[in-house]
This record gives sequence, C-alpha cells and structure tokens, in this order.
Amino acid sequence: MTTPPVSAHPRKITQSEAAHTLFASFLGWTLDAFDFFVLVFVIPKVAEEFHRPVSDIAFAITATLAMRPIGAIIFGWMADRYGRRIPLMIDVIFYSIVEVASGLAPSYGWFLFFRALYGIGMGGEWGVGASLAMEAVEPKWRGFFSGLLQEGYAVGYLLAAAAYFFVFPAFGWRALFFLGGVPALLTIYIRTKVPESEAWENTRPDMARMASAIRADWKTFVYLIVLMTMMNLLSHGTQDMYPTFLAESRGLTPRMVAGIALIYNVGALLGGLAVGWISDRAGRRRAMVMSVLCSLLIVPIWIYPSALTMLTAGAFLMQFMVQGAWGVIPAHLTELSPPEARGLFSGLAYQMGVLIASNAAFGEALLAKHYGYSAALAGVAALVVLGTAAVIVLGPERKARDLHVAAG
Repeated sequence: MTTPPVSAHPRKITQSEAAHTLFASFLGWTLDAFDFFVLVFVIPKVAEEFHRPVSDIAFAITATLAMRPIGAIIFGWMADRYGRRIPLMIDVIFYSIVEVASGLAPSYGWFLFFRALYGIGMGGEWGVGASLAMEAVEPKWRGFFSGLLQEGYAVGYLLAAAAYFFVFPAFGWRALFFLGGVPALLTIYIRTKVPESEAWENTRPDMARMASAIRADWKTFVYLIVLMTMMNLLSHGTQDMYPTFLAESRGLTPRMVAGIALIYNVGALLGGLAVGWISDRAGRRRAMVMSVLCSLLIVPIWIYPSALTMLTAGAFLMQFMVQGAWGVIPAHLTELSPPEARGLFSGLAYQMGVLIASNAAFGEALLAKHYGYSAALAGVAALVVLGTAAVIVLGPERKARDLHVAAG
C-alpha cells in the first residue's frame, strides 16, 4: 500500500496556537478529573442514601475505571483516523451529560450504570488530549508541559475538593454531579481556538497503516500496559480512599478533609511540574524512579500521625512524589507510541492499565474492613511503589523524539 507523502518541513505551529492547544487539553483533563473525583469525597453519603455499604459505592469507582479502555478504543481510533479536535469535542460533551445524569440517579443500580458510562468518556479524553498537546510543544520542553498537562488531574481534584467544601454542606452530594455539566462549554473554545494537530496532518493514516504500526510495536504496547497498571495502582491506591480514611479513621469533618485535599493536590501539581522538568534533563525513567522511590519514604508520615499538621504534610509530600512521577507520563507514552496510531496506542495502553488496576479502591475498602484503613493503605502503597520502580527501570525510553515523523 502506498504511504502518503510526509513533508520534510512541516508547518511550524505558532506559539499562540500551541498555547491554545495546551490550555484546551489541560482543561479537558482537569474537568474530566473533577467529574471523577467528586465521588471520592461523598462515598459515605451516597452509601447512606442508597442504603448500601461503602464498598458498594467504591465499586462504582471500579466500574468507571473498568470502562475506560472502551472509551480509549472508540475515541483513540477516531482521533487517529479523523483528527484530534472533533473526537475531543464529542468526548467532552458525552462525559458532561453522563455526569449530570449521575446526579439524577434514583437508585444504586442507575448510579452504577451512569458511572460505568462516564468511564467511557473519561477513557477517551486522555489519549486524544495528550496526543494533541504533546504534538504541539517543542521537544526540549515536552517533559515540563507533560507535567503541566497531567496535573490537570490534580487541579480537577482541587476543584472537586473546593466544590465539596463550598457546595456539599449547603446542597448535598447530587449538586456536585450537576456541576459536572460545565465542561460541555469547553467545546466552544476548542472549536474556535484550537487547530488540528500538524503531526496528524502529516501522517493521516488509514486503517491498514494503523494496524500495521500497532503490530510492529506490540512489545512496547504490552510493556506500556504493565507500566500503566502499576502507575494506576500507585495513584488510585494513594488517592481514592484517602478522604474516606481521613473521615473514618481520623474523624475529620468534611471541610477538614476538603482542606487537606486542597493542600495535597497543590503538592501534586508542583510535583508534576518539577519532575516533568527534571525528566527533560535527567531522562524520563530516571526522574520517575527517583520520584516513586521517594514516596516510599513518606508512607509513615502519610498515614500514621495523629497530629493534623504532620498528617497534612505527609499527604502533601506523598502526592508531590506520586503525581510527580505521573507528570512524565504524557511525554513518555507519546514518545513511545508510533505516529500512525498515537492516539489509540497511548490512550489504550493507559486505559488498559486503568482496567487492570480498577479494583484498587474496592480492594482497599475490603482490606480496611479486616485490618483498618491505616494498615490497608500503607501496605498497598509500599508494595506498589516497589513494583512500579522495577517496571520503570526495565522499560525503554525515547526522550525528545520527533513526533512529526515515523521512527527509523
């Protein structure tokens, strides 16, 4: 099959276009994360209203995570076949509508159904948005902006914590999900300000070339699934049940929990930027391993202090390190993915890792029944940190790869 010609000198994206692209991709991931994290703050209240145990509501998180690969396949394929912009807009509208529907759920069954549907939208956003953003920035700054993009996740968590602090006490848990309809407005901005990816314009793969690229790089694809499994176990294992731990084991009020969440997500944002910047100089794997191993040293002050100040400091440092390593992921996965299937390859590998790790919150909730939240969260974190570091060390790296041309 004849390969379409690729320009040796692709049109240089303007700084203004790159800025709009990064901002839109950042907002898409931020608002997606907000829609996900509002649930982690209200698990006990949702359980109370639907007359279900906490573990059943935690399973709704599992359902969301388990459905994300479906979204990655649907929207990743669309992004590689038809361009990045339109699939991103469709995805944002879809997950916004489903989030509002979650707030209207009349029963646990309906709530679980809508959270599963939401997982499809959440799974579609990352691969499309990350490809669009990373293809727009210069290689020498890719790690830093990778950290900025990925920590839209932390900013989404911050916004969810703020909504929990201000909205929940007055209006209840359902109002938090109604706020999840706001991201639909982002599509107006994408439509008017964000250009199509020049890297995609230069490739424009058909189905045969997409399939061929994936087959040729299948070992990397398998490795990335393993990497993203461990990274998701690390992230969700240290985040999803932590607000419940603070409320149930430390007896903190909703506003105290929200306050600590705001602080540790500032740590996550700073960590993503710092470790992403370091990865541009020291390499992707070296920066990630350093950050992950440092989180192991922080586990004792993250879980065991009774003093609020020390507990807050531990939470800040833990998310600085965990999300610091995560800040490298958009650049690392994009650089390891073939250009003919970048949206599908990176997004599906990411979301397959999410699927395999999707029982993190549910498993921690079950362990907490028998051993308490402190032992459950600390034990899971320690084991996952060691496994994650080993997987990163054993993997490949293509730092600063030219994303506009195929690998030689």
